[in-house]
Amino acid sequence: MFSYIRFILVSANQISRLYSRFTNLDKNNNGVLSREDFLRIPELAINPLGDRIVHSFFQESNEETVNFRQFMRVLARFRPTKTKLERNKLNSREEKLKFAFKMYDLDGDSKISREELLAVLHMMVGTNISEEQLESIADRTIAEADTDGDRHISFTEFLKVMERVDVEQKMSIRFLH
Repeated sequence: MFSYIRFILVSANQISRLYSRFTNLDKNNNGVLSREDFLRIPELAINPLGDRIVHSFFQESNEETVNFRQFMRVLARFRPTKTKLERNKLNSREEKLKFAFKMYDLDGDSKISREELLAVLHMMVGTNISEEQLESIADRTIAEADTDGDRHISFTEFLKVMERVDVEQKMSIRFLH
């Protein structure tokens, strides 16, 4: 297991520090984290997309808890990279974009509907923007991204929209420094 994790993170020291953070979150000392454990992280508790981010830790396993290996697998997507040699499958541009797409695809049907886009916009801005403005943003976004006319955004269409976005920079967290 640690050889797999070492490939993702590079150093044993980094693995050790993340394992320490993992065990600090594990209030039941049972080697797994629940959704409630994640929601005790202040940055996630106040993040408008905190629930969606926490959900991402549980998507792959379809279980109610996450072990250390699953925890590391999700965090690996946010590992910053300086060169192509430092990238692996988990923190590649495509994997980062798949992760971002899943933040919007609330029902997991591999497409983003107007309703899902509106729901995420509500999460992000709360009541700071009127309903009419949010609907206008959602409608414009769908109109610009939906190249096949099905009134949804597919992953392929999402990729096209995100072509000029520096995803590697925007979706990197320096959680080991």
